[in-house]
Amino acid sequence: MNKKLVFTISFSLFFLCLLAQTKLTQPVAEQLSRLPLHCINTEFPNKTSHLADGIADARLLPSELHPVFYGCLDWHSSVHGHWMLVRLLKLFPDLPGRDSIIKVLNNSFQKEKMEQEAAYFGKYTASKNYERTYGWAWLLKLDEELYTWHDPLGKKWHEALQPLTQKIESLWKDYLPRQTYPNRTGVHPNTAFGLCFAYDWATTIGDVAFAKEIKEKAKYFYLNNKNIPAYLEPDGSDFFSPSLLAADLMQRVLPRNRFLNWFNQYYDSKSIKRICEMPTVSDRNDYQIVHLDGLSFSRAWCMKSIAHALPANHQYRKLFEQTAGKFLNYSLPKIFDGGYGGEHWLASFAVYALSIK
Repeated sequence: MNKKLVFTISFSLFFLCLLAQTKLTQPVAEQLSRLPLHCINTEFPNKTSHLADGIADARLLPSELHPVFYGCLDWHSSVHGHWMLVRLLKLFPDLPGRDSIIKVLNNSFQKEKMEQEAAYFGKYTASKNYERTYGWAWLLKLDEELYTWHDPLGKKWHEALQPLTQKIESLWKDYLPRQTYPNRTGVHPNTAFGLCFAYDWATTIGDVAFAKEIKEKAKYFYLNNKNIPAYLEPDGSDFFSPSLLAADLMQRVLPRNRFLNWFNQYYDSKSIKRICEMPTVSDRNDYQIVHLDGLSFSRAWCMKSIAHALPANHQYRKLFEQTAGKFLNYSLPKIFDGGYGGEHWLASFAVYALSIK
């Protein structure tokens, strides 16, 4: 029996014994932290998504294009891998492997490297649009995590990140007024997901004007949505529920009573039934099909947040709370069941879902 199989079996048994819970514990955090800790400095395989201007930059290695976020298969996965490790250090100061995590992050959070990361956006023909807005959202979530960590390491790393944060902030503020239509896909470009994280960041750091602009754009895109056809979800490689992400955004930007009125017209029973069904993941070694494991986690965090915004006696509050737990309990043991296609990113989704109370 090979080492990979032994580890997979032991990890799955670990979760089967430990779970029937929906909260992040230190033993779970320790297991999950191993994934980004490994992949942050793993350069290949790699999907750069770089639009080359010529032979010279077409020949650049991922680490030459991006001196920090070159691992974990792609830029955005590296960013939320960094977010996850920071999150776990904050939540569990005595986390086993802490020294190894700090060593990796100290190597990443260097101002000159972040200046090079920032310079990429605008250096090439299409690089101003690079990672818009999924990667941008996770970068702001990383910045928010560091900003709210009152620890010398957090302050040091937050300061080092600022060149890139400021670049992403300026790009988003330039783009948002020009965005005419929302992207309702179940993968990276989804507009509601990006706006959720951008709104969290803006309200946390106190950027009132940006938060207001996001709120108005969210209402422009989604306020008149009714009877959303969520019974058509998911597509075959979705890791997001477009309908739930829009609802998660609206519960952020609307007053409670107004959100309730909006939500009561948003779903019909057919769509509710569909989004509560467990996704079928037929092949976890397929880099696209394994996205559906991520769908379980993102549905879970949306349902937990939405349920919290609903009255205690609302017909869907308990259903969403219970369904979120089922998604988490089913999908957590599956993270190690496939290959690198899931391992390079799924742990971040799991940690975020488990962090939502």
